[in-house]
Amino acid sequence: ATGGRGAAGLDVFDDEPHVPPALLGLDNVVLTPHIASSTEECMGEMGDCVLGNLVSWFDGKGPLTPVP
Repeated sequence: ATGGRGAAGLDVFDDEPHVPPALLGLDNVVLTPHIASSTEECMGEMGDCVLGNLVSWFDGKGPLTPVP
Protein backbone atom coordinates (compact mmCIF):
# COMPACT_ATOMS: atom_id res chain seq x y z
CA ALA A 1 0.00 0.00 0.00
CA THR A 2 1.17 3.50 -0.78
CA GLY A 3 -0.85 5.25 1.91
CA GLY A 4 -3.04 6.98 -0.67
CA ARG A 5 -6.79 6.90 -0.94
CA GLY A 6 -8.36 4.00 -2.80
CA ALA A 7 -11.66 5.69 -3.60
CA ALA A 8 -13.82 8.71 -2.83
CA GLY A 9 -17.51 9.52 -2.57
CA LEU A 10 -18.14 13.23 -3.17
CA ASP A 11 -21.29 15.32 -2.95
CA VAL A 12 -19.88 18.85 -2.56
CA PHE A 13 -17.94 20.74 -5.20
CA ASP A 14 -16.26 24.15 -5.16
CA ASP A 15 -18.29 25.55 -8.08
CA GLU A 16 -21.61 23.74 -7.68
CA PRO A 17 -23.38 22.54 -9.70
CA HIS A 18 -20.34 22.28 -11.98
CA VAL A 19 -18.31 19.13 -11.34
CA PRO A 20 -14.58 19.33 -12.13
CA PRO A 21 -14.10 17.47 -15.43
CA ALA A 22 -11.08 15.61 -14.02
CA LEU A 23 -13.39 13.71 -11.64
CA LEU A 24 -15.96 12.58 -14.19
CA GLY A 25 -13.97 9.78 -15.79
CA LEU A 26 -12.47 8.24 -12.65
CA ASP A 27 -13.50 4.67 -11.83
CA ASN A 28 -12.74 5.07 -8.13
CA VAL A 29 -14.89 8.18 -7.53
CA VAL A 30 -18.64 8.26 -6.92
CA LEU A 31 -20.29 11.64 -7.49
CA THR A 32 -23.74 12.55 -6.19
CA PRO A 33 -25.73 15.76 -5.88
CA HIS A 34 -25.54 17.44 -2.47
CA ILE A 35 -28.14 15.17 -0.85
CA ALA A 36 -26.23 13.36 1.89
CA SER A 37 -28.30 14.98 4.64
CA SER A 38 -31.64 14.28 2.96
CA THR A 39 -32.67 11.36 5.13
CA GLU A 40 -35.79 11.29 7.27
CA GLU A 41 -33.67 10.95 10.41
CA CYS A 42 -31.38 13.86 9.54
CA MET A 43 -34.27 16.16 8.61
CA GLY A 44 -35.92 15.34 11.95
CA GLU A 45 -32.71 16.13 13.84
CA MET A 46 -32.33 19.43 11.97
CA GLY A 47 -35.92 20.37 12.86
CA ASP A 48 -35.28 19.51 16.51
CA CYS A 49 -32.15 21.66 16.43
CA VAL A 50 -34.07 24.65 15.06
CA LEU A 51 -36.80 24.28 17.68
CA GLY A 52 -34.24 23.88 20.46
CA ASN A 53 -32.45 27.03 19.34
CA LEU A 54 -35.71 29.00 19.20
CA VAL A 55 -36.79 27.88 22.68
CA SER A 56 -33.35 28.68 24.11
CA TRP A 57 -33.28 32.09 22.41
CA PHE A 58 -36.71 33.12 23.63
CA ASP A 59 -35.89 31.83 27.13
CA GLY A 60 -33.04 34.37 27.14
CA LYS A 61 -30.28 31.74 27.06
CA GLY A 62 -29.02 32.47 23.55
CA PRO A 63 -28.64 29.93 20.75
CA LEU A 64 -27.65 26.33 21.46
CA THR A 65 -25.58 26.19 18.30
CA PRO A 66 -24.13 29.68 17.77
CA VAL A 67 -22.34 30.48 14.52
CA PRO A 68 -19.03 32.27 15.15
